[in-house]
Amino acid sequence: MTELPFLSATGAAAGFVAETRPRAHGAGIDPYEYDRVTAPIDSLLDWPDACRAAALAHRARAERAAGRGRTRTAGHHHRLAARWFHLAALLPDPDRERAAAVAAEADRSMGDALVLLEPSARRISGEGYAGWLRLPEQPVRRDGAGAPLVVLVPGMDSSKEEFHRPADALLDRGLAVLAVDGPGQGVLAAGSALGPGHRHALGRALDHVLGEEESGGAVVDPGRIGVVGLSLGGYLAADFAAHDPRVRAAASVSGPYRLDWDALVPFVTVTLTRRCGEDAAAARDFVERIDLAALAPRLRRLPLLLVEGGRDRIPGVTNAEALVTDLPHVDLPHAELLRVPHGNHLLGNALPDWLPDTTDWLADALAAPAA
Repeated sequence: MTELPFLSATGAAAGFVAETRPRAHGAGIDPYEYDRVTAPIDSLLDWPDACRAAALAHRARAERAAGRGRTRTAGHHHRLAARWFHLAALLPDPDRERAAAVAAEADRSMGDALVLLEPSARRISGEGYAGWLRLPEQPVRRDGAGAPLVVLVPGMDSSKEEFHRPADALLDRGLAVLAVDGPGQGVLAAGSALGPGHRHALGRALDHVLGEEESGGAVVDPGRIGVVGLSLGGYLAADFAAHDPRVRAAASVSGPYRLDWDALVPFVTVTLTRRCGEDAAAARDFVERIDLAALAPRLRRLPLLLVEGGRDRIPGVTNAEALVTDLPHVDLPHAELLRVPHGNHLLGNALPDWLPDTTDWLADALAAPAA
């Protein structure tokens, strides 16, 4: 990895390791394993190799378990490999091809896991999107239709392989889940750029799933579509919901209300520049478009849940509490706020305080027939 100044700053490694620990826990990494893997890291330049080594160790254990016929054990280790490969790609590597290669390893391991653990799951891909469609064992059906579907949208440096816990909680409630890499994310980090067109890619991904449903029998219900986004994905999810009339409900977890480019730290601006196709002007333009209040006229029809942590320290992010102040002005009659005072960014340190309530909220919002 080409060195960037902030990667070698004094205390950068220790700070990043500490800040990422709750996020890794939220993604399903055992915190004790996380500590063992990250303890030797003195420089952030060592982060990708340490995480990749952990991923390869789990892949090797998966292959050994599969050789003994222990398919569930193999599947769980493949899934852990996917999580570690994803963590390996968190830093803003200037080599977009290399970053995409690590994301491809995460994609491969997730596919290997789902083959063993969830044979009904399938991968979809097309122009500007790649996703995992996972189906519940006991779908919540209505009038013979398929299960409700929640589109799960990752954020700035995330991918469809990160948010296992929200996806699993939705599946447990009988909802199908489509986790999607859009432009500039995950396996698409090298070939496309994050930007305002993200919602079109999500729309095409939804078209793909619903098109398959029409030809192959009802597995998901096209009348009960929701979306949940995390971090920057929270805004992307709201933007998608605002412009796609098929979306019935939206939830944003640690999503920005507004962003100020000049207030963002170098880690964020460099990462956004990488994800926006190495174009700092495009990244700045994208950031300056982010304003939840501007979407309000298109969001008035929707139930909207905003989840935030009171200890979210991401610089430049105005948290969802600002929306409550603005509600009389932006006119979002169906917006709700779930604030966890001790929660950090992505609330990985407070899962019991928001995840059950948020997934219940989505299940309830999608339970009734369309009006």
